[in-house]
Amino acid sequence: MRAVTLTTDFGTRDWFVGTMKGVILAIEPRAVVVDLTHEVPPGDPRAGAFALMAGCRFFPKGTVHVAVVDPGVGGPRRAIAAQTADYWFVGPDNGVLSWALARERVKTVRQLEARKYFLEPVSRTFHGRDIFAPVAAHLCRGLPARQLGRELKDWVRLPWPEPVKSREVVRGEVLYVDRFGNAITNIASGPGFSEQAGVCEVIGRRKASVTVAEFYGAAPPGRPVAVMGSSGFLEIAVNGGSAARKFGLKPGDTVIVRAGKHPTEPRVAPKRKPLSAQEIAIKP
Repeated sequence: MRAVTLTTDFGTRDWFVGTMKGVILAIEPRAVVVDLTHEVPPGDPRAGAFALMAGCRFFPKGTVHVAVVDPGVGGPRRAIAAQTADYWFVGPDNGVLSWALARERVKTVRQLEARKYFLEPVSRTFHGRDIFAPVAAHLCRGLPARQLGRELKDWVRLPWPEPVKSREVVRGEVLYVDRFGNAITNIASGPGFSEQAGVCEVIGRRKASVTVAEFYGAAPPGRPVAVMGSSGFLEIAVNGGSAARKFGLKPGDTVIVRAGKHPTEPRVAPKRKPLSAQEIAIKP
């Protein structure tokens, strides 16, 4: 029994996801099908690549990960399957698998050419159902890589935007915005980060300074905070709100972490205690 994960931009309103599950179970009834996410922004392989990379490594060895974010469906882009030391990855060759594969020990990448493992006739608009789902099911049944098609060395790799680091500054960018409005960056945790952490400058529709802290609740409700999130990357958040909405953040926007600096809060004059009736009476 193997797990199959599904990462798509299909949403759950239509029949697309359920149909893919039906195809998998018709071929391999023992498969355990898990929804990683179906809320990738439509037609955005980069966002799909991040979601797959963030979630795939928490599954047992032998899991087949299917990612279908495929604006080029029906066109000349190839369909591929990659076998790594721990997993299989199946999807279109548009880079949606590449960030996950970059963290794996890749054994072979194959072009999906053996039509006997497809559903016929193959639709021009739904390769998730007709190619990727049935291939994933056959892989669950132990299909050898060599039977899929020719081996590839030149599959599409999305460039990873490396942060630019200096002694006191790390300059990165927003990679992904989750449903809470947290803007997840490419600034990773690791040795040396605490030396850089002080304040984030975020540049969306407007520029703002955000304090780096250990958890969301370190900021008062409604106030921004930057935390090292569960994905292993720095997130810009708002306690109880949406950082994406508050600052107009979107993928590609700049985030700069400056060491040892903190945002300057506006100075507020202390509130004066109201005078009592007695004090008013004796006031000269």
